[in-house]
Amino acid sequence: MEWSERMNAAIDYIEDNLTDEIDFSKAAEKAACSAFHFQRMFFAVNGITPAEYARRRRLTMAARELFSGKVKVIDIAMKYGYESPDAFTRAFRNFHGVTPSAAREPGVTLTAFPRVSFHIELKGGIDVDYKMIEKPAFDVVGRGKKFTTKNMEQAIKIPQFWQEFSASAEYQKLAKLGGGKPGPVTGADMLSAIFPNEENTWDPIIYTICIEKTGKTADFDVYHIPAATWAIFDSVGPMPGAIQEVTVKIFQEWFPSTGYEHDAKPELEVYLPGDPNRPDYRCQVWMPIVKKN
Repeated sequence: MEWSERMNAAIDYIEDNLTDEIDFSKAAEKAACSAFHFQRMFFAVNGITPAEYARRRRLTMAARELFSGKVKVIDIAMKYGYESPDAFTRAFRNFHGVTPSAAREPGVTLTAFPRVSFHIELKGGIDVDYKMIEKPAFDVVGRGKKFTTKNMEQAIKIPQFWQEFSASAEYQKLAKLGGGKPGPVTGADMLSAIFPNEENTWDPIIYTICIEKTGKTADFDVYHIPAATWAIFDSVGPMPGAIQEVTVKIFQEWFPSTGYEHDAKPELEVYLPGDPNRPDYRCQVWMPIVKKN
């Protein structure tokens, strides 16, 4: 079965259980991959987690039923997994901009989140170049922040985090802590390490701006990067667009066509010396990988 067929089988499972409790490990089984890889694949391709997808689809279906029928709000709330009408009303208003009662009115504008469908888009034979290396564990120091995937918040707020932090005295202090030397493991002036949260899922994610730890840590946080096998992909172009495109390409094209999946470890964005605004700026994505069972 092709990758797209397996991922669509996982979507079928989610769609068939929108009115029941969804076990995302079962969705991952349908996709024939680990639960972690399924979550990360889904997040990379769609920009939201499977849980957020299910939430949006439930609210879409709830609006349809409210508009087209005489079903009580409380019954629809319970049907789609909300413990109380108040919880349902808050979620509904945040998503649609109106209350469930107002959704019954003629001419009201509602939000519809369509069912997703996976497919492999062939790019005319363009290669995805990479190299593989093994590296021992190491630590990084810097600043981290949690970002939710709800409403695509991470796509807006992570670039803002970079802009604000890089303009601060704290960033200059972090850069000086590295002594102006590239990191001994990655060769980077600066890194971003992207961690899943404490529950090993991708909402929220923990995004850190950091350098390799080679000595003192000053007042910065220390994060651990486990030993891993890394697939390394080059990114060429101005930041952050170029590296975002490479990341999506890794999940849309590279993982589906190889015998590897995402290891449950942090990802790295490796920023090499140069001007990140130039069209020829080079940096790297380091993706932790494991051979698929």
